Amino acid sequence: MGASQPAGDVDPSTLLPPAEPVHLLDPDGTYHEDPDHPVDLDDDQLRMLYRHMVVTRKVDREAINLQRQGQLGVYASLLGQEAAQVGGAFALSEEDWVFPSYREMGAAVTRGVDTGKMLHLFRGTWLSDHDPYEHHFALYSIPIGTQALHAAGFAMGAKFDDNPIVTMAYFGDGATSEGDPHEAMTFAGVFKAPVVFFVQNNQWAISVPLDQQTAAPTLAHKAVGYGMPGHHCDGNDVLATYAVTRKAVDRARSGAGPALIEALTYRMEAHTTSDDPSRYRTRQEEEEAAKTDPIVRYKLFLEKEGLLDADLGEQVEAEAAAEATRMRDEIYEAPHGDPMELFEHVYVDDTGHFERQREVLATELAARDGEVSA
Repeated sequence: MGASQPAGDVDPSTLLPPAEPVHLLDPDGTYHEDPDHPVDLDDDQLRMLYRHMVVTRKVDREAINLQRQGQLGVYASLLGQEAAQVGGAFALSEEDWVFPSYREMGAAVTRGVDTGKMLHLFRGTWLSDHDPYEHHFALYSIPIGTQALHAAGFAMGAKFDDNPIVTMAYFGDGATSEGDPHEAMTFAGVFKAPVVFFVQNNQWAISVPLDQQTAAPTLAHKAVGYGMPGHHCDGNDVLATYAVTRKAVDRARSGAGPALIEALTYRMEAHTTSDDPSRYRTRQEEEEAAKTDPIVRYKLFLEKEGLLDADLGEQVEAEAAAEATRMRDEIYEAPHGDPMELFEHVYVDDTGHFERQREVLATELAARDGEVSA
């Protein structure tokens, strides 16, 4: 019997990620040109990347403040992951779709989504108050990894309709240990769906370190098993992240199929505002991670290139502060939603089996309201 041949028509060696993450910016802002990963951005676009990252960090900090003041039930910070989210989202076209997890405020800012409306989920006012179709930005997904299935399915449908869009699913390193992303990448690989799976490897799945989640050399190596190329980039380098993502997006749009990107970054805050990271990681580790702050690095680059001066820096900071204030005004003391709406948006046609649950909740709410009145 002869040697078996690999499935499909792809040379497995072309799917392997590079030995080292793609890196274009040093910590001091020095830029290294890479002909395999060109940065095709003009000066205004380079400045826009900086604005998106600064605004993201400001609203992220304000959201934490709102939670501490009792205005949000919980919040998942992205501190330290600004370059990964902004660089990835900036590589998409306006018609493309983003399927986020619960931490993608940076991607939302880049897509133009109202930051205040994004926070209604964490306040419990409503599932989400933004229109997904306005900016092609799906609802936040709280279950780990389910958005990968949504992105793959949407991309497969677009391909069947000859709609030349690309979808991108953001998820964390912890989600690669779940079944849903595996199923999504399997289907996407088989059907050559135009989807990019963007893994933000922030080193920790809540309190579980990366080395307890996978035995693979990198998460990007997992792509080979799905018949798609694996990309590995410095996720704290916004230009490298953009260039790598743009390459994957262009390939997907051409009909060549999906890709998996691992953006190596670090979650500088807690997993959520309900988490205490001091229980599982050291202060020394956090101090080392702070040395690769993505915004500091990119600011130094812009200054070296003569694209950012003190006046523009102050203007960007003022814009970020104004957006944080506007977001705060949107969410502060926002009215709570009606708990009975819980049953209204699950099925198109009522199956009837919710009736008992609806009655139980109505009884509990009536009893609570009676206690409050008394």
